Amino acid sequence: MPHQQTSDGQDHSAEHSAVNRSGSRRTFIKASSATVTAAALGTVAVQAIPSASARPLTVVDEALRAGRPVSLTPACDGHETPAAAEGPLFKPESPERTNLITPGIRGVELEFTGTVYDTACTPIPGALIEFWQCDQNGDYDTTGYSLRGHQYSTSRGAFTLRTIIPRDYTGRWGTRTPHIHTKVQTPGGPVLITQLYFPDGTQAYGRDFAALNAGDGLINRACTIALTGPVNGSYKGAFDFVVKTTAP
Repeated sequence: MPHQQTSDGQDHSAEHSAVNRSGSRRTFIKASSATVTAAALGTVAVQAIPSASARPLTVVDEALRAGRPVSLTPACDGHETPAAAEGPLFKPESPERTNLITPGIRGVELEFTGTVYDTACTPIPGALIEFWQCDQNGDYDTTGYSLRGHQYSTSRGAFTLRTIIPRDYTGRWGTRTPHIHTKVQTPGGPVLITQLYFPDGTQAYGRDFAALNAGDGLINRACTIALTGPVNGSYKGAFDFVVKTTAP
């Protein structure tokens, strides 16, 4: 069952950089705070992922309907990355960093890269990307900033995150397959809130990822990180985000 941790693992040297970007952070936080409702804070209920009928068909939807194999993280097709619930455990003011593996963090290491695109498939520089996740025991740090951080895409829209593969959990916040929470916002644009998942064949902590994925009613396979490995116990991965740059 997830519990609070007392060590924050925070990189205080990154705070100065985060303060320098306070304008965009305030815009990001203001937009994201509207998604946290009283129900989300007081219960374990999580909003359902929009059904296929409520959004345009992606190449993944079309492949599933046609019975074709699904390609993970397909090439940009102009459709926005599917949204998901924020959940009750987001914390604002995370440190700016690309490496979430701080002292005390143990687990199966993962480094994944990607690009932030707009719906015209143009790379977006300076996009704000926020990540938060649980650790190898299925625990979130709710007192500090372990396994939490934000960064900005490069001039070519690229990003890199070094972290660990999280574990599944069952307890206060429900039963979930391993996932990484993410927010992406272009400068002045709306916030995309989503969750990233792992392939069925992932090997970590002796867990059966295929069974865990199959048993999670909130999973969206279109948000699966493409993995290679493990090599020496670590994985490499890739995932591209497609986001809107203006509000509807």
